[in-house]
Amino acid sequence: MDSKKKYEELVADGEINNLPKWFKGEIYTKGDFVKNPFSGEEYYLNAQELSMYDFIKGAEFVMASGNFPETLTIEFDEALRWFSKNNINAYMALLD
Repeated sequence: MDSKKKYEELVADGEINNLPKWFKGEIYTKGDFVKNPFSGEEYYLNAQELSMYDFIKGAEFVMASGNFPETLTIEFDEALRWFSKNNINAYMALLD
């Protein structure tokens, strides 16, 4: 079994979860490729990174509406810090 598949099985079984306790977003059990729509650069994100990426992009969308709770700003900043700490290369390519 390749390491990517084994990792995804461990995440699906709940044996690996590096997401912070405050995270209330959807937790994916499989990773996927994500493409920066501006540069075209593509990165594979594991399940947890993809979960956090989805939260960040969703928060950006909600905050652009101008009507959101203040806690979202705090969680958004925390999410960006978490992502940059866990996968700096993907952070720089997809979110910076």
